[in-house]
Amino acid sequence: MSNAYIVKSAKFFPNAPVGNDDMERYLGMINGQPSKARRIILKKNGIETRYYALDSNGNVTHTNVEMAAEAIRNLLNKCNLTIDDIDVLSCGTATPEQLVPSHGVMVHGALGGSKNIEVVSFAGSCCAGMGALKYAYLQVLSGLAKRAIASASERTSAWLRASYFQKESEELLKQVEAKPMLAFEKEFLRWMLSDGAMALMIENEPIANGLSLHIDWIEMTSYANKMETCMYAGAEKQPDGSMKGWAMFDEDEWLSKSIFAIKQDTRILGEYIIGLGCDYLQQVAEKHNLTPDQIDWFLPHLSSMFFKDVALRSLKKIGFEIPENRWFINLSRVGNIASASAYAMLDELMDSGKLKKGQKILLMVPESARFSYCYCLLTVC
Repeated sequence: MSNAYIVKSAKFFPNAPVGNDDMERYLGMINGQPSKARRIILKKNGIETRYYALDSNGNVTHTNVEMAAEAIRNLLNKCNLTIDDIDVLSCGTATPEQLVPSHGVMVHGALGGSKNIEVVSFAGSCCAGMGALKYAYLQVLSGLAKRAIASASERTSAWLRASYFQKESEELLKQVEAKPMLAFEKEFLRWMLSDGAMALMIENEPIANGLSLHIDWIEMTSYANKMETCMYAGAEKQPDGSMKGWAMFDEDEWLSKSIFAIKQDTRILGEYIIGLGCDYLQQVAEKHNLTPDQIDWFLPHLSSMFFKDVALRSLKKIGFEIPENRWFINLSRVGNIASASAYAMLDELMDSGKLKKGQKILLMVPESARFSYCYCLLTVC
């Protein structure tokens, strides 16, 4: 077995950052009315700015594929390489532009090059980026590839524009007037999610000048065997907890029921998302003899700062307390970029000048879709 190192990272954020008071200029207003839920949700989530691949009139400025390709080009430029120097391209996203072809091959097509390379795609939600990283890591670790790129990119604004909710709003106007927040589980995520793309270069040797991150291990699991769906799009959750997919609805229902809007069952989100993550952390810590005093930097992907205090209490409860001064979170500045959030924290930390050789970094990525989790341990070298 070889070794695998993250040697460089790069990003691409579309347009200028958008402040809280300007969000509806980009996303639009449902039924022509300002959201009554927006301020409440923003106060809880702690996000101050985020990025949209939209202009202020709601027009699309970049596709997911274009953003991913831009982040990868930035990465290649940093490394003085071209796409032809890469053996594997591993791409993750929750928001592909199309069902077929896969997101990864579309990104490869945008990058061009003269050499055929292996390309894989990971779908789902927040863990899709970590799935892409794990595949790239294993390819390099096994010696099957010398150099691989893992990317994670999101254009969640495609799901957040008011037009996706408008038809439902018109047909359910009486209910909306009686309950000001239009189906809270649908509006909740409108004020949480952000656009952007990240890319990581994984090689079998550390770089000669500068710091690299040795990938010690990446562990992932799913609790779908025990848990019902929490976050979803392209489907409707039934009273018994089962899912009815978009292909089972008549075409006119796609709009009237906002089938393609992203939704979240907030009832089970708060009850389980942290607890199950701590349960899995205990399993991972036991497997790898990991203790909290070994962790110099803790990078938890939080959908909302609301969950920070909950996580602190829960970690203390299981005997894995990590002091706040070792936490590194950039949610308030870049928003929740779903599968790209962990990459974004890592990229910013790598550029911060705070890392020292020998330090250990623990990434935590929960995915509420049907409760999946990923932990990744890195060593600065």
